[in-house]
Amino acid sequence: MFKGKIVIVGIVIAGMVVGIFIGRGCRDVSQKEPGTGEVSSQEKMSGERSRAIRYWTCSMHPQIKLPKPGKCPICAMNLIPIYEQGDAGDDQGEVSLTLSETGHKLAEIQTSEVKYQQASNEVRLVGKVDYDETRLSHISAWIAGRIDRLYVDFTGTKVRRGDHLIKLYSPELLATQEEYIQAVKNLEESKKSQLSVIRDTSRATLNSAKEKLRLYGITGEQIEEILKRGAPDEHMTITSPATGTVIHKNGFEGMYVKTGDKIYTIADLTRVWLYLDAYESDIQWLHYGQHVVVVAESYPGETFQGKIAFIDPFVNEKTRTIKLRVNVDNKDEKLKPGMFVRAAIKSVTGDGDRIYEQDLAGRWICPMHPDVIKNEQGTCDVCGMNLIKTSEFGFADKPTMQKKVLVIPKTAPLITGKRAVVYVERTGTKTGIHRYEGREILLGPRAGDYYIVLSGLKQGEKVVTSGNFKIDSALQIQAKPSMMNPAGFYNETD
Repeated sequence: MFKGKIVIVGIVIAGMVVGIFIGRGCRDVSQKEPGTGEVSSQEKMSGERSRAIRYWTCSMHPQIKLPKPGKCPICAMNLIPIYEQGDAGDDQGEVSLTLSETGHKLAEIQTSEVKYQQASNEVRLVGKVDYDETRLSHISAWIAGRIDRLYVDFTGTKVRRGDHLIKLYSPELLATQEEYIQAVKNLEESKKSQLSVIRDTSRATLNSAKEKLRLYGITGEQIEEILKRGAPDEHMTITSPATGTVIHKNGFEGMYVKTGDKIYTIADLTRVWLYLDAYESDIQWLHYGQHVVVVAESYPGETFQGKIAFIDPFVNEKTRTIKLRVNVDNKDEKLKPGMFVRAAIKSVTGDGDRIYEQDLAGRWICPMHPDVIKNEQGTCDVCGMNLIKTSEFGFADKPTMQKKVLVIPKTAPLITGKRAVVYVERTGTKTGIHRYEGREILLGPRAGDYYIVLSGLKQGEKVVTSGNFKIDSALQIQAKPSMMNPAGFYNETD
């Protein structure tokens, strides 16, 4: 028992001795060494006491600002003091944080210089191939009758102009043929008459009968065959007026049709439409007439070229996207309607917040046919409409007007939805000290890996691109203005 008490007393005495040595070591480290320029902890605390306290706040709830120390009324944590703003060498600024060289390395902070450069953005979209509505041909009955034969009896068949489609029996068409043959005979007989009125009447009757056949869909060759044969044909063959692929078949053999009934729909697939979905944030980079590069999974490594022909003026409320229509040449008919494709549209910033595209700079374009582009004012070769300057569609006027804009890397700003905050590296008064100042800026559109800066920064300044969240978190812990607490941010004139 006595030996145990001696051991306990010995342990207590040893602990006191170790504590004395540790205390001396801490005091030696914290005190300023002669000629080193380092500040002791006592001097630092005395400096803080010499400065006025602005208010007391909570590190978890920076909206709490009280004139006296105490507890946070929300979470009951001890309030911390906020001092008046100091010089560039400390971290007491309203929206600034000072790190030592060691702290700077531990935070893994990286910076990038704010600079002017030409900004470009590539908008990537997905969509689907569809028919070109302007190249659809609807084969309808030009006269009432009965379909006795369908030469094209299934969809997907490719037809050429002049190919046989249907054989039609029509009493009205039969009577018109008889009228035409009789008019030809009457004209031959009227040539023997000495009265010009009879000859003119016979000629007018013949022309009327011939025109009636033409309006019923009978070709000139078929009319000549009727004349050679000298007798009407009970069944008339209706031919295709266009080249393309049959995509709809509404008729069948034995069916009676009325005038205007649709029998076939033929699509010319040498040019197709693409319907692409663009997000609202991308629409500022898209303009009528822009060049589009299209790729399909079916043809890896192959690209198709097109132009934006229409931009929907309305936003789809369900998908929050805007529909684009692109005209694409498809001479080999590789793109099939219904096929999914991916498209890329590259935009380069031009002068006056316009888009620069070499083929469209300072030129004239048709508002209905984006493929019709001319160097001078004139009319469209397709529809005859007056051409419009490409500048009215948002393109730069001159080829040399490629504007350089102020940009920062996309990782630099902390975006809350309403505001954008960056942390700018500032030179302090002490060597080995890194000071970072929070600043609220106004961003333009995103251009690839960069954001365009409209205001708040100057060329040559350095912004934090990695570690900015750590800086912001440290400011939040110190109850200073931060990304989520906007009060007190610097601007570029501070």
